Amino acid sequence: MATESGPPARNDTEPGGVFSDRILTVPNVLSLLRLIGIPVFLWLMLVERADGWAFALLIASGVTDFLDGKLARLLDQSSRLGALLDPFVDRLYLVTTLVAFVARGLIPWWIAVILIGRDAVLTVTLSVYKRRELPAPEVIYLGKAATFALMSALPWLLAGEMDWAGAGFGWAFGWALLIWGTALYVWTGALYAGLAVAVARSIPPVPHRGS
Repeated sequence: MATESGPPARNDTEPGGVFSDRILTVPNVLSLLRLIGIPVFLWLMLVERADGWAFALLIASGVTDFLDGKLARLLDQSSRLGALLDPFVDRLYLVTTLVAFVARGLIPWWIAVILIGRDAVLTVTLSVYKRRELPAPEVIYLGKAATFALMSALPWLLAGEMDWAGAGFGWAFGWALLIWGTALYVWTGALYAGLAVAVARSIPPVPHRGS
């Protein structure tokens, strides 16, 4: 969950930028485990209200998200499936986590709308690159910082709801990260959108074959 959720970069490739067709790899298994964890997280948050277990699952998801990219490169286990599955699970986890937090009243609905809307707009801008047969833009590292802040904020906010000595600090620190992360997330979204507009104005679309 700690990856930038803007236009996806081709970061799941083998040396030389070549994707493999492998399916059963350690990174793909980790992504699949995160995917399975999504309904479990929703059940813990909204049905059982087991905040401690939901907190642990959020932390585990963040750790496995960090590991799968590292292991893909370290073990030379990059794959086409991983390049699609990892960002898909990241986005789905972000959306479902925000929805659960709104449903529990932990964050206001408009913050979730801003964050989800930002990703929806950038998904639409990818068609600009696709129509010109261009790769998606490189990930903006400020966007990575924004995503890290957001994904760190959510566990801290949840920790603020738990009965422990640091609940007050967790709540305050979580909100600080959430506000900072949201501002950066929107700013980097505007940068991505500006890049797409510049490409659309300067490069004509590639004509379809036969047209």
